[in-house]
Amino acid sequence: MPQPAEPGERPLRADARRNRENLVAVARAVFAAADGTVALEGIAREAGVGIGTLYRHFPTREALVEAVYAAELDAVTTSAPALLEEFPPDVALRAWLDNYAKFTATKRGMIDTLRAGWASGRITTPTTRERITAAIGTILTAGAEAGSLRGDVDPDDVTAIVLGAFLSTAANSSTPEQTGRLLDLVVDAVRPKSQSQSQSQSQSLS
Repeated sequence: MPQPAEPGERPLRADARRNRENLVAVARAVFAAADGTVALEGIAREAGVGIGTLYRHFPTREALVEAVYAAELDAVTTSAPALLEEFPPDVALRAWLDNYAKFTATKRGMIDTLRAGWASGRITTPTTRERITAAIGTILTAGAEAGSLRGDVDPDDVTAIVLGAFLSTAANSSTPEQTGRLLDLVVDAVRPKSQSQSQSQSQSLS
């Protein structure tokens, strides 16, 4: 998303804005694929600009990481309404959890910078958990009204379970397939009992 200018600053020219958006998009992909520290020169090269252009938009590694994290968080937390328009609530929840899993994968390439920046105050501490829980709550509410998800589930409990699943799979270097199975279990746990039982029976017969 285009970034508004700070008070007293001139807005970015169209070409400068495109460069900035392209750098953030490339950095999102690079961080998601990385296992360790990412070289900023590589991001600039992938984006088709010089390192000087990158530093004009993001004077420090922390500035770039913060922009990428904000873009990823916005993308995942605002996707719930669109998914609910496209899918039934229980299916939308499973699709949303896939989006969340991709968000956590992106963080792995920049987690050290994030932690150091949060600790020092150089990166603003985001309200990540609150926004994630709010998105889950939106889907749970729609599911309870439709009868496809339980109405007695606290969204923060679902957040806690999902975070536990991601932490466990990251620590054990588990496969994406295992992460997917765990997310299937999360969705099954918040379905009404009769619906979960009938789905389990149909899966066992298939």
